Amino acid sequence: MQVETATADEWSLWRELRLQALQDAPDAFGSTLADWQGEGDQEQRWRARLESVDYNAISTVHGRGAGMASGLLVNERVELISMWVAHFARGQRVGDALVDSVIRWADEMKRDVVELSVREGNDHAIALYVRHGFHVVGLIDRDDNSGPLERLMAFESGHSRSKMGIIPYKQSSIECSI
Repeated sequence: MQVETATADEWSLWRELRLQALQDAPDAFGSTLADWQGEGDQEQRWRARLESVDYNAISTVHGRGAGMASGLLVNERVELISMWVAHFARGQRVGDALVDSVIRWADEMKRDVVELSVREGNDHAIALYVRHGFHVVGLIDRDDNSGPLERLMAFESGHSRSKMGIIPYKQSSIECSI
């Protein structure tokens, strides 16, 4: 298994993984498969997506696209977004490697806190995040009933915890569904 940073030149593999993710888990993301198909399915748009998000990682297993995750700089924190692992790669630590890559990137960016949101009922994803030291810091209840509750989870590096204790969660305006 390999995890590599995805640049705009890897748009084709990112596209393949993202479309699989949106088809496989439509309730887990803020966008829909329809948003990225048809007229929305253009090379320039895929390249722009990879260029507009601060960090993108792709995992491969035996040369086959196995998963993806992104990190977005938001104020003094990183938001982990667009996390997904292909069915054939589940149980092979691909999710662990992707989460680790975002946490390492956050550390390189001198950010002590990584946040994410995950839909209630996505027990495998929640267990993955807990295994990496994330803890629940709040819930998002959509006023418009547009979907299930989401858990807001955060990871604080040891430096952050020892220096400042638990940092109160401050919700950003960016939707980060996994």
